[in-house]
Amino acid sequence: MPNTKPTAPDYLSNINVVLTRTSHPGNIGSAARAMKTMGLTKLTLVAPNLMQTPMTAEPPVFDPANPQAFKLPEESFILASGAADVLENARICATLEEALADTVLSCALTSRRRELTAELQTPRALTPELLTAAEAGQQTALVFGNETYGLSIEEVQACNRLMTINGNPDYFSLNLAQAVQVVCYEIYSQTDSSMEHLKVEKNTATHAQIGGMIDHMQGLMEDIGFFNRRNGERIIRRLQNLFARAGTETEDIDILRGFFNMVQQKTQKTNPPQ
Repeated sequence: MPNTKPTAPDYLSNINVVLTRTSHPGNIGSAARAMKTMGLTKLTLVAPNLMQTPMTAEPPVFDPANPQAFKLPEESFILASGAADVLENARICATLEEALADTVLSCALTSRRRELTAELQTPRALTPELLTAAEAGQQTALVFGNETYGLSIEEVQACNRLMTINGNPDYFSLNLAQAVQVVCYEIYSQTDSSMEHLKVEKNTATHAQIGGMIDHMQGLMEDIGFFNRRNGERIIRRLQNLFARAGTETEDIDILRGFFNMVQQKTQKTNPPQ
């Protein structure tokens, strides 16, 4: 019976990824791709401040007086690679306060201790609390800052949880989209979503199929004189035990018997019966 592909839990729609003052249009698209890969689809952009890139010669300018007029450039959609719907449905806000207005739990992604009293926690440690809130229908947010400067003190203080990604203290330089991917993966990995659909179906060979293949092999071994000066019965017993332990599949049997047939044909041509 074929495995049924599961769907991402509906409550993941209560987890909002918020990107504040993002400067590279490609990072927005890559972040959307990272989100959708892990079942998250709710994206909010706060005051995007897009820079000029080789692909985006004239980046759109964000007008805080009219946030909804802002349109992402083509580069963002190219980097989204199949997650265009996340970008098309993205909410555009002028301030972080507006973006977090309906949230109960908001996590600021930061690697700086600064003058903060709240405890820094890893994505793994904070995810259970996030998922509990999301499952209860509460709105939650993961807030990521600008690629160069991160979150400001004011932006961090607007959140009620601090999250950090632990890494090499001598070199820690995650791209924005990579950081989004790490956090989203940790969230999805703790949803206990089934992986049954990824398992390959096995057609285990029956006792009779293995026995027929062994008989075929034995006949070939006799034809080529393999048993000369050898204990044929002992060898066959060991082969039977080998294939019984190996979890042999029907496709394995077909491959081996096809090989045996070809060897027999070649042998008969070389040494035709007298």
